[in-house]
Amino acid sequence: MKGFINEFKEFAVRGNVVDLAVGVIIGGAFGKIVTSIVNDIIMPPIGLLLGGVNFKDLIIPLKPDLKLSDGTPIHTLADAQKVGAPVIAIGQFINVVLDFLIVAFCIFMLVKGINWIKNREHDKPEPEKTTKECPYCLSEIPAAASRCAHCTSVLDAAPEHG
Repeated sequence: MKGFINEFKEFAVRGNVVDLAVGVIIGGAFGKIVTSIVNDIIMPPIGLLLGGVNFKDLIIPLKPDLKLSDGTPIHTLADAQKVGAPVIAIGQFINVVLDFLIVAFCIFMLVKGINWIKNREHDKPEPEKTTKECPYCLSEIPAAASRCAHCTSVLDAAPEHG
């Protein structure tokens, strides 16, 4: 049991788990921002263009004959929830799909940016080698050497200086 607890502690404090936890928390906050953008900024003008429809209340009643207690027909999601009427909340679904698309696009752009930065680092030319390996004793020697300082072997091809 003690080994299990120690193993769990090691797992819980490992850098990847902490990074993941931070990512989930930031992702949750980002999700709330995107939901607000969709519900409060994007959908109201679209609803206005479509004849004053509030997308949150866009529903398809599965039992059209159900009415509120005062006899008025059910027109909004809130009305349907009051009486427990079965409805397809198409407006809510559209909002959630838009939320997903915006979050997915932002994540795509983030990953694309990270990959671009990584690729730029790989495009840097390698620094010129100042040493080489002696083919006889495998010691590290200066690249311009024509004789190995360790085994005194004469090297076949001495680089030209110039």
